[in-house]
Amino acid sequence: MTDPVSDFLTRLRNSSRAGQAECVAPHSKLKESLALILKNEGYVSDVSTGTDANGHKTVVVKLKFVDGQPAFTNLSRVSTPGRRLYVGYTEIPRVLNGLGIAILSTSKGLKKDQDCRREKLGGELVCNVW
Repeated sequence: MTDPVSDFLTRLRNSSRAGQAECVAPHSKLKESLALILKNEGYVSDVSTGTDANGHKTVVVKLKFVDGQPAFTNLSRVSTPGRRLYVGYTEIPRVLNGLGIAILSTSKGLKKDQDCRREKLGGELVCNVW
């Protein structure tokens, strides 16, 4: 697998559109912190870690639905392994004019766009959520 973050976002999208209660993905610190940001913003219900049948660590994300529809409309990967996209804090794009969030990988970990602007941090634009 060349892009584990894109795989994680695709698993979340597919699980939510299929109406599943939870999504399970292989664990990494990046995926776990990405899921925690989604939880803090109210896009998912809960995030926990577990193990699969082979004993490998996993990230378990409980999805959130509002009136039978997923809480998020779309998760889109912006920076890819073939085309990394870095932005300064003044260049961070507004997602749907502030209705969505952009998640950046900074020197202080993953942060959402508002926190990066407040702390004057730039970094790699990982994904957009709305």
